Amino acid sequence: MHQAHLTVTRHTTADGVLVLALAGEIDHTTADTFRQALTVDDGSFRHAVIDFRDVTFMDSSGINVLVAANNAAQTGGGWLGLAHTPARVRDLLHIVGLDDVLPLYPTLNLALEAQNAA
Repeated sequence: MHQAHLTVTRHTTADGVLVLALAGEIDHTTADTFRQALTVDDGSFRHAVIDFRDVTFMDSSGINVLVAANNAAQTGGGWLGLAHTPARVRDLLHIVGLDDVLPLYPTLNLALEAQNAA
């Protein structure tokens, strides 16, 4: 049986935006890693961009993490943006209607520029 693997790299920009770069697969075995990466010392982030460039697979477990993260961000007056979403991930986001809720950007720089202008 194949064990999914997810690597998360995170940093915070000078403007205080949490940036996550994900690589691998997001499923029920890795969703907690994704969820924990979105948690900061005080419990949640205010502004975040997630770079999906190296994500090869995502199922409903990843959708659940995104919905919860977006709700938490909006509750705190913040936002969540997605960058470099591969076609497979974009298709899934479209099927569940999240592409109408979460802004999708072709590059990380465009996501950060757009969000900083907001």
